[in-house]
Amino acid sequence: MLEEHVMLQFLRKFDEYPFLVKMDGKEYLIGEGDPTFNVQFNKEIPLSDLATSTSLALGEAYMNHDLEVEGDLYNALDHFLGQMGKFSADHNALKKLIHTSTAKKNQQKEVSSHYDIGNDFYKLWLDETLSYSCGYFLHEDDTLYQAQVNKVDYILQKLCLKEGMTLLDIGCGWGFLLIEAAKKYKIKGTGITLSQEQYKECQARIKEEGLEDYLTVELMDYRDLPKSHLTFDRVVSVGMVEHVGRENYQTFLHCVSQIMKPGGLFLLHFISALKEYPGDPWIKKYIFPGGMVPSLREMISGMAEEQFHTMDVENLRLHYNRTLLCWRKNYLEHLDTVRSMFDEKFVRMWHLYLAACAATFHNGIIDLHQILMTKGINNELPMVRWY
Repeated sequence: MLEEHVMLQFLRKFDEYPFLVKMDGKEYLIGEGDPTFNVQFNKEIPLSDLATSTSLALGEAYMNHDLEVEGDLYNALDHFLGQMGKFSADHNALKKLIHTSTAKKNQQKEVSSHYDIGNDFYKLWLDETLSYSCGYFLHEDDTLYQAQVNKVDYILQKLCLKEGMTLLDIGCGWGFLLIEAAKKYKIKGTGITLSQEQYKECQARIKEEGLEDYLTVELMDYRDLPKSHLTFDRVVSVGMVEHVGRENYQTFLHCVSQIMKPGGLFLLHFISALKEYPGDPWIKKYIFPGGMVPSLREMISGMAEEQFHTMDVENLRLHYNRTLLCWRKNYLEHLDTVRSMFDEKFVRMWHLYLAACAATFHNGIIDLHQILMTKGINNELPMVRWY
């Protein structure tokens, strides 16, 4: 009973939106007013766990059925995660989890742990383009597929591509952006990835489209780019720099700079934060090992050191909220198939991941930025907004 009381006292600080806690047949209202969601605790969570990492303790409780949310999970998280500033995290106790090695071998292993769990799994809930990044909803009735096509078109327009140019995609995913660039602009493109599954699928799609003369894909760490002796007119990186690690941001930008032609354009599309933050323990343990969200200001600062001139900065935060809600809807519609692939703990973990990320974007805890920059001066670019 004492542990219950202590846990309730800990939860009472999250009182911005009222919610109901149910334990041992009793109900406790946190905050004032009608509850916005209900939580059933089937097992007590030790205060020490909540204090070490609120995120990890609650996330694991949900995965293990020790905590049940009555009603819509996203709605509950949308109200609760807006108060993440009140979460506890003992960074000393979590040091090994939060600060993992940025060595090539370890980062390849971390990337593989997320992206190599099976292309068939990702095909269940991504759209036909297999785009695993923020879409761009130009119209209220845009489908997820249309939003991803819009996003790629938007990026390619920003890059001011012309026939015969060379384009590098760092972290090329399953290849949709490169394929669209080759088909629409007849560029020569190269994609690099650390994911075996993405590499195989990307190769297959290039062959299926008959674009072998235009596109190649390589299993390569970005740090090996300078010694490749390749040079490019344009470089794009969508949702990859989050895997680099804070101590390697400058190295990443330097490697890009080394393979860019003078006056070339680089578009960096990435999840960002207002301030430098070590990362969420639950996400790092279960979803993106080694993941680190850069702040906008540290990326802008690092760019200057490589003689990158900022042309445009855009925030697409709400587009990512909607993208994640679309992914979540698709995921929930395929739960039976997911259960045939993974255990129940994984099923709940992935649902929590999609719903929580949607909520954090909606609450402005994280943003999605696109930065367009030139390598040195490019006076040939249009003087008006060209996209």
